[in-house]
Parts: sequence; C-alpha cells; structure tokens
Amino acid sequence: MGKPTGFQDFIRLTPDRRSVQERKNDYNEYYHRWSDNEAKEQGSRCMDCAVPFCHMGCPLGNVIPEFNHQVYLGDWEQALKVLLSTNNFPEFTGRICPAPCEASCVLNINADPVTIEHIEKEISERGFENGWIKAEPPEIRTGKKIGVVGSGPAGLAAAQQLNRAGHSVTVFERDDHVGGLLALGIPDFKLSKDVVRRRVELMVQEGVVFSTGSHVGVNYSVEDLQAEFDAICLTGGSTEARELVVPGRDLSGIHLAMEYLPQQNRLLSGETIPLGQRISAEGKRVIILGGGDTGADCLGTAHRQGAELIHQFELLPEPPIERVADNPWPQWPNILRSSGAHEEGGIRDYNILTKSFSGSNGQVEKLHAVRVAWNRGEDGRYNMEEVSGSEFEVEADLVLFAMGFLHPEHEGMLSQMGIVLDGRGNVQIDENRMTNVPGVFAGGDMSRGQSLVVWAIAEGRETARCVDEYLMGETRLPRSMTV
Repeated sequence: MGKPTGFQDFIRLTPDRRSVQERKNDYNEYYHRWSDNEAKEQGSRCMDCAVPFCHMGCPLGNVIPEFNHQVYLGDWEQALKVLLSTNNFPEFTGRICPAPCEASCVLNINADPVTIEHIEKEISERGFENGWIKAEPPEIRTGKKIGVVGSGPAGLAAAQQLNRAGHSVTVFERDDHVGGLLALGIPDFKLSKDVVRRRVELMVQEGVVFSTGSHVGVNYSVEDLQAEFDAICLTGGSTEARELVVPGRDLSGIHLAMEYLPQQNRLLSGETIPLGQRISAEGKRVIILGGGDTGADCLGTAHRQGAELIHQFELLPEPPIERVADNPWPQWPNILRSSGAHEEGGIRDYNILTKSFSGSNGQVEKLHAVRVAWNRGEDGRYNMEEVSGSEFEVEADLVLFAMGFLHPEHEGMLSQMGIVLDGRGNVQIDENRMTNVPGVFAGGDMSRGQSLVVWAIAEGRETARCVDEYLMGETRLPRSMTV
C-alpha cells in the first residue's frame, strides 16, 4: 500500500472521546474528529496483505484496503467512491458497527487492527461536508412500483437500491419517525438523529416516498398493499422482545429496553410525553438485565438521566480479556468489551439468574437472584446450574430488560398475508429471498433474525437485487459479496 511500513511506524489510535464529565451532561456523540495527519497515519497502517481477510469479515464486502490507501494519499473523494461502491450508509456503520472487519484484520493476529470503523466515519463525514454525497435520482423510471415495509437499515438500503434501479419506491413505517432502530432504538450519543435525517432527506430528493404512521395490517390493509405494488419487500425487523416470566414481573417500574430507549429519543426530538407515562432513571436505583449493546445503551441513558446507582447483570459468564486457545484469529473474538457507557460508571456482574421481583403498593423494590455456574457436558454443550447458597437480592426502583429479540411480530401483517415462518419464527425465504407468497420478498432481521446493522444493510442490498431481477428479468444491481 502507500506506506508499506505504516503498521510498524504507527500504533492504532481511535479519535479522542469527550471526557466522561462532559458527555454525561448531554446526549451528543462521544467522539472528536481526527486531523488530516492522524487519519493519514491510521490509513497507512493497512498492510498490503496477500489475502485481505477484512473483506470476508465485512458483511458488505467493503473494499477496505483500497479506501485505506486513498485516505493515506489524502484523496478523500476517491476513498468515498470506493466505500460507496459497497456500502449505502457508511455514516451509520462508521458509528455503530462492532467492526467484524477489524476482528478479521491480518494485523489482529498479533497486534492491534486497523481502525477501519472510524476511517469509514471520517470518509463519510468529509463526503457530506464537501458535497460529494448528494442525491442520485435515476435518469429513467421503469414504471414498476415497490412497497417496502419497515424503514430500518435493511429497508432504507433496499429502497435506495431499488429507486436507483429506476423503480418507484414507497417505504411504509408504522412510527412517525423514519429509520427504525436507527431513529428510536439507538441513543443520540452513539448516533445523532441529525445523521439519520440527513440521509432520509437525500433519499426523498432521490424520489423515495416515505409513508409514516402507516402500520401495515392495522391501519393500512395488506390487500391494498398487494393490489398497489408490483413487488413487496418486508424489512420490519425482529421486534418481539425476549421476556422474563418470573414472579413479580407485573410490578410497576419494570420495562423492556425498547419501551425505555425510544422514549428518550422521542423527548430529544421534541415530542411531549406526559409525566405519568415517563420512564426515567433520575434519582433511582436501576438494574439492567442483559450485557450486550442494548444493555450498554440503557446504561448510558440512565447515567444521563441522573440515576443514583446502576447494576448491569448478565446470565452468561464474563468473557476473557484476551482470546482463548479455542477462539483463534480470524474468528470473531469472544472477549470482554466495554463501551463508552461503561467508562461512565455502573456495576457489571455475570452469571446472574433472576428468580423474581418483589415490592409494595404495586411498585418494584427488589430483584431476587442466584448465581449460576456453566459446565460443559459430554456432548460439548454448556449446562447452567444454580450455585447453592448464592441467593441474593438487590434494591431497585427501575428494572430494564435488554435481553434481545426472538423474531418479528407474527400477528397482523405476516399472519394476514399467510407468510410461512422458519423454525426460529423468522420469515422463511428461498434462494432468491422470496417468501412463499409470489412477489413478496424479505430481508434484514425479519428473515435473518436479530443481527447487526451492517448485516441489515447487506441484506437490504441483496434483497433489492433479487426484487429487481424478479421484476425485470435481469439486474445490474451488485451482489453483496458475503450474503
């Protein structure tokens, strides 16, 4: 690449985060921007690998060495062209992707990987600042109409690709905000909603129509949907949250993460929520059940709302600091990860099984739990056993469930359309991403199951390619490399 010794000359550096004390007082994004020289140095660390495993680690198949090389040369516009050739929304992935590409970086065998995620963000921001990212309406229209149900990352990617192929695309969103979890599920301190709105405005200029407040199967009939459009793309996500059925679950003060996080995002957008309906951590003892990204999002939000004390409990064991022998590169590293929210405070604990909740006057006051041990059986599977005598209780005023999602909602649109589901309760699709209903396709978490934003974008692109081929008999839309 541009500087063959870059990986030897420079260490991995990420952009500076704003101080904890500063950022806990607002919902602005964590990171400062790189200087030109800092970005160039980080781009130069990309090795001239014989086999760039980062390509395979990235669900989108981003041509990572090429845009890193252009960053090193200082040709930001060319870097953007390379990045946009595979990724519709690098401004999203550059902020909220766990960067499986970095885990696959050859440097990661025995050193720190290239800062690919932050380089993506820097490229995209310079693209917007310089006017290189702009609306790209199609030159001709095919006369075909496509309905996309769900405006999350999969739906947005599918809509943009299909619109650029010349089809007329309408995106149906049941909420008043376009973007799905990008708009309502992810806190502003990770992804400013101005970033989402900026992209949606460009898509409107390109000709995509967004129909908000349109809940297919509720206030917009599936019959009208199927009658109006030549093809339908289902990208409604995995929205059925994993519940915890234990005594005391019905007490007040116990909420799903997707009741809690969207409310704060709505408040920041200017919506008014009656005080009696507010879910706030202010002055409260908070318990978060779930150790993943959503749990960390709840943690950061509770800090900013002024929680008194926060516990984050995870059922599974605490991951190791470094890779273990049976988890070698280039596998995804099963190691302990800490987010910016964890820097801000809170108590993390592992191997915790919630048994019940208790309280008075209908309000939760305590969580009752027991510690568990995980033992590998003869079949290689891990089995959970409660540790005798390890029972304990923790005082709580607010409990948040951040334990993931099971599958899309079955009642309503899917049942009314007669969509066949797979064994996990997701939408079943064939090799062309079509459901059992002719002309109805699916992509993203709705068919894949709960996954990453980068996978949703990749699946949206691939679903669009399949829809275009179905309608036109051929397609010029690119195939995602790893889908």
